Amino acid sequence: MDRALLNQSGEDERIVLNLLNSVDDGAQSQRRIAEELGIALGLVNAYLKRCIKKGLVKVSQAPARRYAYYLTPQGFAEKSRLTVEYLSSSFSFFRQAKADCTRVFQLAREQKFQNLVLCGKSDLAEIAILSAVDCGVSIVAIVDQSANEMLFVGKQVVAHCDSLIEPFDAVVITDVVNARQAFDEAVRLYGPGRVFAPGLLGLSASGRRDSVQ
Repeated sequence: MDRALLNQSGEDERIVLNLLNSVDDGAQSQRRIAEELGIALGLVNAYLKRCIKKGLVKVSQAPARRYAYYLTPQGFAEKSRLTVEYLSSSFSFFRQAKADCTRVFQLAREQKFQNLVLCGKSDLAEIAILSAVDCGVSIVAIVDQSANEMLFVGKQVVAHCDSLIEPFDAVVITDVVNARQAFDEAVRLYGPGRVFAPGLLGLSASGRRDSVQ
């Protein structure tokens, strides 16, 4: 792929991310979204149609012949993925991820959670493992169904928490591709009080009080 196509792809993803953020923040009209993003109204219309077709955004009829736009679960997941992808390509990713992980671990310690499991093998998981040393918490293992190795940054990797022998107190979401799915599944299994998510994953948009910003 040549440089022009790569640049276009990156610009497309940037617009989609900004559009999803705008909808998530409560923008309910195409004109409002266009103003927030600083792009033409026609372009907003085209990208909204694409997002609706992909199942990222849903639209409903509002009073006065207007429409209201909302993120679907797939939209939240895509917003999280694009956010992390964008941050990963910038120098701010490590700084933001480390700060978010530190805050998660501080909250965990306040609740007397010492031994933690990371859900998802990723760059975020690696930063979490490094940050845990300074925060006085222990990473028991990483749970990742798709991982094909037994160790990651010196930590055991398992497909399911049931495979763990060592007990753990809480789960931290570090899956950057399917963050929403991983979060909801962990909450279902262990309860909302035992599941934490770094703020950069953007999971607090759903109203989960235990996501960390």
